[in-house]
Amino acid sequence: MGSNGHTEAFAPVLAALTTMQSNVDRAQKGKAHEYLENFQKSTDAWTTTFSILHSTDAPVEAKLFAATTLKGKIIFDLHQLPSETIARLRDSLLSLLSQYRAGPKPIRTQLCVCLANLAIQMTEWKNVLQLVVSTLGTDSQSIASVLEFLHVLPEEVTEGRKINLTEDELVSRTQELLEENADQVVSLLTQYSQSSATAAKDPQLLECITSWLKEVPLNDIVNGLLLNTIIDSLSEDGPFECGVDCLCAMFRETREVDECLSVIQTLYPRIVSLKPRLAVAAEEEDTDTFRGLTRIFAEAGESWVVLIARMPEQFQTLVEAILESAARDKERDAISMTFNFWYEFKQYLTLDKYMQSRLQYVDTYSKLVDVMMVQLEYPKPESANQKDLFDGDRDAEEKFRYFRHQMGDVLKDCTEVIGTTECLAKAFKALESWLNAHASQSSAGQIPEWQKLEAALFSFRALGRMIPPDEQIILPQLMPLIVQIPDHEKVRFQAVMALGRYTEWTANHPETLQPQFNYITTAFDHRSREVVKAAALSMRFFCQDCASLLKDFTAQLQQFYDNVLDRLPMQSQEELTEGIAAVVAAQPVEHTYEILKLFCDPLMKRFMTMAQSATTKKQTELLADSIQLLTIFIQWVQIQVPEGQQHPAVKYCQEIFPILSTILDNFPQSSPIQERICRCWRYMVLSYRTAIAPLLPQLADKLAAGFTDSRQGCFLWASDAIVREFSEDKGRIDQGTLDAIFNFYQQQATTFLRILNDLPPEELPDIIEDFFRLALDVFDFYPTRALPSSLTPSILSASCTALTLLSQEPLMATLHFLRDFLMYGGPDPPVSTYPAFDENDSTTTSADGSSLPRSNPPELQHAVRSLLQSNGIGESLVQRCLTGMMYSFPAGCIPDASGVLLALFQMLPTDSAAWTAGTIALLPQGSVSEPERERLSRNIGQRIQSGEVRKVRTLLQDFCAGFRRRNVAPREGLGRLEGGRFRFAG
Repeated sequence: MGSNGHTEAFAPVLAALTTMQSNVDRAQKGKAHEYLENFQKSTDAWTTTFSILHSTDAPVEAKLFAATTLKGKIIFDLHQLPSETIARLRDSLLSLLSQYRAGPKPIRTQLCVCLANLAIQMTEWKNVLQLVVSTLGTDSQSIASVLEFLHVLPEEVTEGRKINLTEDELVSRTQELLEENADQVVSLLTQYSQSSATAAKDPQLLECITSWLKEVPLNDIVNGLLLNTIIDSLSEDGPFECGVDCLCAMFRETREVDECLSVIQTLYPRIVSLKPRLAVAAEEEDTDTFRGLTRIFAEAGESWVVLIARMPEQFQTLVEAILESAARDKERDAISMTFNFWYEFKQYLTLDKYMQSRLQYVDTYSKLVDVMMVQLEYPKPESANQKDLFDGDRDAEEKFRYFRHQMGDVLKDCTEVIGTTECLAKAFKALESWLNAHASQSSAGQIPEWQKLEAALFSFRALGRMIPPDEQIILPQLMPLIVQIPDHEKVRFQAVMALGRYTEWTANHPETLQPQFNYITTAFDHRSREVVKAAALSMRFFCQDCASLLKDFTAQLQQFYDNVLDRLPMQSQEELTEGIAAVVAAQPVEHTYEILKLFCDPLMKRFMTMAQSATTKKQTELLADSIQLLTIFIQWVQIQVPEGQQHPAVKYCQEIFPILSTILDNFPQSSPIQERICRCWRYMVLSYRTAIAPLLPQLADKLAAGFTDSRQGCFLWASDAIVREFSEDKGRIDQGTLDAIFNFYQQQATTFLRILNDLPPEELPDIIEDFFRLALDVFDFYPTRALPSSLTPSILSASCTALTLLSQEPLMATLHFLRDFLMYGGPDPPVSTYPAFDENDSTTTSADGSSLPRSNPPELQHAVRSLLQSNGIGESLVQRCLTGMMYSFPAGCIPDASGVLLALFQMLPTDSAAWTAGTIALLPQGSVSEPERERLSRNIGQRIQSGEVRKVRTLLQDFCAGFRRRNVAPREGLGRLEGGRFRFAG
């Protein structure tokens, strides 16, 4: 081979790869990356990749790149080759596999994937397995390539949707490659496993078995010699993990227990025979073996859980093995693998049908509670530093905290099986035992064996939501003990949090409120920041659930609230405020105004003081966060006021509105303040609904002026609340108010369109999202006004511009707007009710004047169709949706984009088909083959003619998905498919 000549042929590729791996500037790497991307899609790549793979001079990295590129060519670009060359391509791949049979393994794997994908597409190749085995051979040097091919073949066939075959062709090929070869594969793997002791321990063999488990009858595996090979692999270090994977995959294939009963009966004794190895692995601290065995038992239990519930005695040994796995896991490294089994098993045991099984396993779940309470204990540090319990290992600390909450969920599962009293009694017993043993030796901050006490409190806290509010046995004894526990940071934290979980019980037992309440309020003065935050959270629950007991103590609560508020972090301020607001909401209507004023006036004074001195970014952000506290009061104080009576909360909102407006005017450049004030105004509307009408003119003026001046989307977000609450389908809204609100929307829409005219959409993602969410509600609630509006064509044009974005949120908002808009072009509206098109039409209103479900009036349907057929709007929508689906839309947007296309085809099938063909014609040359283009057009025409328009959606989704996989195009530089610049002259 003339290596120099061949090297020169692919020298640019090697140079680009070297650039990508070297320490050069970003621009050079960008050029190299672009060159390699273009190379991978070119026709020259076919010959160049083979040249690199045959070269003796090319580095391993280049050969791996060549093998990976060849895989992509076979999957996506096979149409670039003449059909008569496909057989030669197959022979060349077999030759390369023979050349690389000894490795490197990554290259050999890629070549096997190449051959597998070629086999899928080369439908005339019928003797795939026979040819591969006969060509590569089964000797010790070649068997690795054969096993690698067998391993990847089922996986590649299963992922066959990325191959450009029809569904019928793929089903037929799957049967030929997998089902018809299953017996031969089992025979081949069995022969290899028996050929030598080394072969029986080969991890590749186990990987092959795992890969083919879905394709071969399980009886052929478990009743043959391969099961011994799998079980024996668990005694060897090398193949151990592969053996575990294989067994667990086998369990998953037996989930249909009635169909697989004979397989399970064969597997079960082999599995439980592994149980003694748990103790050995734990004693020897062999964590890998212990994890593997735990996984085997846990996944077997999950797969056979219904059978265990039906036959509790026969499967008790397996359940005991899972319990032992949890109990012996000192490192807490494997215990989480058992959690799902305990949950799934509980789901069956709590059914009446399995009551007998539940009685048999009550003792098991009782022992599980004991295990969990031990595992919940914080570790004792090896050093004397009690403040660093994990000896500096922060990952272990985070992992422990995460596992604790999972273990808390397991305790809840146990409660459902053994009963709340029994489970709670265990926590009480642990707490009582500690008090009897260590209470006399304890002092503030110095508590012996505090880990046991804290674990008992955590378990008590975890059970909180499971205990009924009328529990009379354990809690009356337990509550007095908790408030007497000596002070220790972690113990106090857990005690405070635990009390917050039982506030519903406390509300039913008011005699216990005072000691608990005092215990929590004193925790606000604790030196630990974590304890203070726990106190704020628990206080929220106390105030919310015991509001009726606290409503007569508003003066004391206000004084407490005012004293502690500034000492709390912002999240805790909000939590405490939510609790206090719940107490205010519980007041009689006639006292609501004065109590709301009592708590909120100090907040307003605080805002004004902060606003006068806020000059730095940090100060303005603090002011913005503080305004959220006022919003919380507005969110929570929602009361029923008799019709015709002034709403006390609205009265207070009218008083504070000028202050909020002034703060807004004084901080025109502060987005956080604007967002918080808009949020406050929004909740005024959402909380008090049409009662806010007296404030509506001022509010609309400030929202319109604020959006014009600031160009912030929060003003549109707040405007949306007005549109929703004061809509046409609310029968009691007068026409003057409806006209004013729609004019207010048009003013906001005009401002938005001007902004979009001035700035590129990439700079306005949040505003675009907020506007189209507003527009969606306007078109849903004011359709008879919005559809004929002169702004609608510009809004549709703006939506086309918005679809050029890459961010999911604004895209989703735009697509949702378009889907609702297009529904007005058909018989059914996007909402279940809307007002009569003709106010005198009594057939669309009930006796009380409320709206009834109805069809879209012909006038609205015609308006939508006319809009789509004028000014190229329909064509632009098709082009933008298809282009996004092919190139740029996030995966989450694809269903809605295809939904827009479906709506267009349902409304204007002929036009939409022409617009689709026009868009496909604009695609870059060579990105779509002519037969594929013709097939799409033909299939769309057939679906339209047969009346199966809904199937066009699937055709377009599949076409776009295939195009996207084959053409990994950059998100810019799309030539004539780039979105045009938005223009608005209004």
